[in-house]
Amino acid sequence: MKATIYTKSSSGKTLELVDIDPPVPKSGEVVIKVRAASVNPLDWRLKKPRPGVDVAGEVEAIGKGVTRFKPGDRVFGAGEGSFAELTVARESQLAAMPNSITFEHAACLPIAGLTALQGLRDKGRLAPGQKVLINGAAGGVGTFAVQIAKTLGAEVTGVCSTRNVDMVRSLGADAVVDYTQQDFAQETTRYDLVLDNVGNRTLSDLRRVLISGGRCVLVGAPKQMGEVLLRVLESFARSYILRQKVIFFIARFKPDDMDALALLVQTGEMRPVIDRHYPLRETGTAIAYVEEGHARGKVIITTE
Repeated sequence: MKATIYTKSSSGKTLELVDIDPPVPKSGEVVIKVRAASVNPLDWRLKKPRPGVDVAGEVEAIGKGVTRFKPGDRVFGAGEGSFAELTVARESQLAAMPNSITFEHAACLPIAGLTALQGLRDKGRLAPGQKVLINGAAGGVGTFAVQIAKTLGAEVTGVCSTRNVDMVRSLGADAVVDYTQQDFAQETTRYDLVLDNVGNRTLSDLRRVLISGGRCVLVGAPKQMGEVLLRVLESFARSYILRQKVIFFIARFKPDDMDALALLVQTGEMRPVIDRHYPLRETGTAIAYVEEGHARGKVIITTE
């Protein structure tokens, strides 16, 4: 089968599409025929030998002990090296895919959708009538967050660039801040929750726009690991000494939450935003495009 892998070269690590042996499922594992996958920041930050996590496709084979799925079932979730014709996933990392949802839309949901849902609902404790500021509202997590926040009954302000203002507003945002024209940290509006998907502002800036007792959930991070660690340590320190809660957050896979995301898409309450599609052979180009930081919503890799 064909799979995208990182290989060493004189210039560092590069991505290549190569032929490898197809995976054999171990106990509790499912082999998936990949129909679509989507790109996330961890696909270049972690630099695993085989990138790709988000996946949607059909069950090709199952390992011992798998009871929830059978060959031919449509599934989506988190695979291991999903930028390939076949990928393997733990049964616990997959959810059944409704027939009314396309493979491309389902592939958008796992990491970005879970991050938005759990960041707002669980970590942010967003309640009806509260005000939330979403920094990075046009990205993969942000486009889902705007829509999920509205389903939770919140008043939503999205932060994005000029070219994305109309798109973010079309997702349901009550207000949109164009960061090329305005600095939200200098505005007078205060929020119950800030969901930061970008990591491009100081914690002081984010805290400045929170009400007393407000919460700031950090789901984005700077590209340099040293900056990431400092940001995490600072967030913990400030959580202890200030009434405003600062939380660094990484989503956890929960099948019930995946079902909830799929239902939102089914009912039309949420629509995945897809910027571009790339064939499997152009995975490197797709990852480089997302790494630039200007993708609107999600970028999809297809195997057909």
